[in-house]
Amino acid sequence: MGIDLKFFFVRAGMMGWLLINLSVLAKSIQDGTLSKSMILFQLFCALYILDYFVHEEFMTSTWDIIAERLGFMLVFGDLVWIPFTFSIQGWWLLVNEVELTTAAVIANCLVFLIGYMVFRGANKQKHVFKKNPKAPIWGKPPKVIGGKLLASGYWGIARHCNYLGDLLLALSFSLPCGISSPIPYFYPIYLLILLIWRERRDESRCAEKYKEIWAEYRKRVPWRILPYVY
Repeated sequence: MGIDLKFFFVRAGMMGWLLINLSVLAKSIQDGTLSKSMILFQLFCALYILDYFVHEEFMTSTWDIIAERLGFMLVFGDLVWIPFTFSIQGWWLLVNEVELTTAAVIANCLVFLIGYMVFRGANKQKHVFKKNPKAPIWGKPPKVIGGKLLASGYWGIARHCNYLGDLLLALSFSLPCGISSPIPYFYPIYLLILLIWRERRDESRCAEKYKEIWAEYRKRVPWRILPYVY
């Protein structure tokens, strides 16, 4: 009926996440407990969510849209998991006081900015490449393997570098909570497990699809997510 169900559900989840966060913010203001930690958490999440809607077109080149089937896991993840678990940090800050130093605030902002630059930059490069394989990457002609796989820009650094950006963003949402409890770090820990699992599935799928081209890409770009580490 002309409705893209994958986008329908993910939009609902992202909007639900934002609404829950705003409710937590309102409660914090009402109680007179608004802190730098809460402001950072709210700001980072709001920027991430609004950026998603501004650059939603780039999602059409991601695993969720291309390869993931529309079933219980994806729908439950969008409608329940995203809004109710990604907002845990806000709930935690309502009942726990955290004093951040100026250095901690600056470091937290840097983690967010680096994560955003890598995540958004990598997804944009892949999307632009799929639309126009000759479009320059970082001001230079793209390196292409087998006429299909981009090996320039972020994609010449790691085969799943967008996951690194996503992990740094998730970490930046939790860092405002300090390190006194593991509870606010549920999201980045869960995301790390999910993305490693997804990266393995993606590697298997690409090896089957691209065969010797993928093998050549692996030789050219040996790192999976984090250069010199993994």
